[in-house]
Amino acid sequence: QVQLVESGGGLVQAGGSLRLSCAASGSHFGINAMGWYRQAPGKQRELVAYITSGGSINYADSVKGRFTISRDNAKNTVYLQMNSLKPEDTAVYYCNAQYYRDPYHLRREDYWGQGTQVTVSS
Repeated sequence: QVQLVESGGGLVQAGGSLRLSCAASGSHFGINAMGWYRQAPGKQRELVAYITSGGSINYADSVKGRFTISRDNAKNTVYLQMNSLKPEDTAVYYCNAQYYRDPYHLRREDYWGQGTQVTVSS
């Protein structure tokens, strides 16, 4: 029902910036939340930032003050502005969305993008 397409990854020097985008499409009964996760080689997937339908935002401690999540409801798109990038930010970044599957909001389902590589060099 829902497809997520990410873009904006790439190679950047430490201290640089990147902006990730995730566009959602498809039919659903309303969004619960959208966010970004990342996974580095040999490490567990971790939450980077998440924004709910009500506008509340959470960040991982490691990115607070450097990353900013935002959304454009008209475009069904969520963004992640990443500033002051560090080599430890290197990972595949995945867009995640939770959409309701019924009009009564009793069921919801997770959707994932294909991932976009972010590489930060020293």
